[in-house]
Amino acid sequence: MTYNIGVDINGSDNGPKTIIDGALAAINLNEDIIVTFFGDEKEIKDYLSDRYDKKRIRIVHAPDVISNYDSPTEAVRQKKESSVVKAMEYLAAKDADAVVSAGSTGAVLTAATLIARRIPGVKRPALAPIFPTIKGPMLLIDCGANNDCRPEFLEQFAVMGSLYMKHLFCIDNPRVALINNGAEPGKGNALTKEAYKLIEKLPINFVGNIEPRYILDGNADVAVCDGFIGNMVLKTTEGVAKTLFTIMKKEFTSSFKTKMGALLLKSSLKNIKSMLDYTEHGGAILLGINGGVIKGHGSSDPKSIQICVTQARDFAKSGIINDIKQDLADIK
Repeated sequence: MTYNIGVDINGSDNGPKTIIDGALAAINLNEDIIVTFFGDEKEIKDYLSDRYDKKRIRIVHAPDVISNYDSPTEAVRQKKESSVVKAMEYLAAKDADAVVSAGSTGAVLTAATLIARRIPGVKRPALAPIFPTIKGPMLLIDCGANNDCRPEFLEQFAVMGSLYMKHLFCIDNPRVALINNGAEPGKGNALTKEAYKLIEKLPINFVGNIEPRYILDGNADVAVCDGFIGNMVLKTTEGVAKTLFTIMKKEFTSSFKTKMGALLLKSSLKNIKSMLDYTEHGGAILLGINGGVIKGHGSSDPKSIQICVTQARDFAKSGIINDIKQDLADIK
């Protein structure tokens, strides 16, 4: 069986060529992936040149581009020929099994919600990236789709996050934690206190609250929070990792002795950097949409896009959407 992954070539900080190269790498490594590119047809064909394999590559002409400066809702409604709108139309019609985009987060969220639509029963879709921890991958949900949440939103995030880690990472009983400012059940604000009461009644492996400083220890497989907190956790961690390696680079190049030490540690340092870079683990899955939507980082390189496309294929294969429908119906 083959899986048709729609790829929006626009919106990336590094331009369409980076997106195309990443998608080509994915189909070269995976025989069951077909790619449909959404963007300017001539630009795509000119760049592909003799690499245009019509059996595995399809092109949908979508000349309009939605930028980060556009109002997402207005742009999605007005720019009907944009690549992200066309991609979501294909997803909604089941002409694509999943979609990958590194473009405007707001446009991707809006187009997915208005066109592909939510899974029945889902109150709000949530952006969920995979986070590297000491003990393995962890899903952070939500990381920016919903800045203002109600307790029942977090309840559903817990269910969807648990199912994602079960289906995509083969974890039998994923440990689900609620990000809070203390481990005790009574800690937090009104939102987290009420969410705690709802989540602890779910038929999932809820391990209670987790403080942000312990997130990377790997004691949870899913970390639940509202989009504002999740985005702060994501960007702070990203910033700390970047600053840490800047400091290390400065120290390792400060003298001949430290340069020799860095040379001996080069392989280990590269592995550490890879582990701390969450883009190495794919994009953020938009859970709750009636189809697979992967939001790649705006600064994604070809390797990151390759991982996103493979991630989209894995999501399409998983059958997780039916389980989300069933579990949310059971809770209701």
